[in-house]
Amino acid sequence: MKTIINTPKAPAPIGPYNQAILTGNTLYTSGQIALSVETGELVMDSIQAETKQVMENLKVVLEAAEMTFENVIKTSIFISDMHNFSQINEVYSQYFDANSAPARETVEVANLPKFVNVEISMIAVK
Repeated sequence: MKTIINTPKAPAPIGPYNQAILTGNTLYTSGQIALSVETGELVMDSIQAETKQVMENLKVVLEAAEMTFENVIKTSIFISDMHNFSQINEVYSQYFDANSAPARETVEVANLPKFVNVEISMIAVK
């Protein structure tokens, strides 16, 4: 059985998918990009600001499932330019304790939705 997780505190899906699916104790989030719920606009001032918005969007999706970043066991990071890796990592690391950070991969891709620079998805367990 699966439970659909959607919150108005995160951007609405831009296609036929949900923000997250909870099955058993495991949460699978859809990838988040830097869409601001308040303005409906992309936050593209800098790669750091973009990454922070992505992480804040994921934070509210986790909260909607009664979880936090401490529950995250795996992340997938898709970036349009590997040269942005260190700046993305700088912001990303503020959300996790280094001793209990999740497993992850970071992959450079040709394009992302709305031509953003970073998209992140997560798997979390209660």
